[in-house]
Amino acid sequence: IINVGEEFHIDGIIIKAVRAYNISNDKPHLKKSNWLGFIISTNDITIYHAGDTDLIPEMNNYNVDIALVPVSGTYVMDAEQAVEAIKRIKPKVAIPMHYNPKLNKYYKIFPGAGTMEDAISFSNGLKDICSPVLLDVFDCS
Repeated sequence: IINVGEEFHIDGIIIKAVRAYNISNDKPHLKKSNWLGFIISTNDITIYHAGDTDLIPEMNNYNVDIALVPVSGTYVMDAEQAVEAIKRIKPKVAIPMHYNPKLNKYYKIFPGAGTMEDAISFSNGLKDICSPVLLDVFDCS
C-alpha cells in the first residue's frame, strides 16, 4: 500500500504516488479520499499515469517524459481539459486514456469510457506541444 507523496522502489524503478481527484465535490473522486495517480521513473524515462482525475493544480509541478491522461469527461477531464493538462506538464509524448476506440458518440458501453472522437480531439489539440500516441484495444484471450 502506498499513500500520496510516498515512493516505492523496486529493481531500479521508482513509483511515486501523486494525487488524483475531482475539483467539484459532486463527483466521486474527492481530494480527501486520497485517490492516486503515479509517476514512474527509471534512469532514462519518467511516466505520469494520471488516474481518475480532473485538471488539478498539482500537474503544474510534474516533470515527465510521457503522460497518460483521461479524456472521457465522465468523472475525469474531457479532451479539452486534458490538452490543458499536457500544456502544463510538457511531456515529450502524451497518451489519452479512458476511451475505447470501438465506441462512437452514439454508443457508450460504460459511463466512464470516452470515444475515439474524444481521443482524436485530444490529439488534434496537441499540435506544437508534444507527440500524441493513440492506443488501440486488443484481445488478450
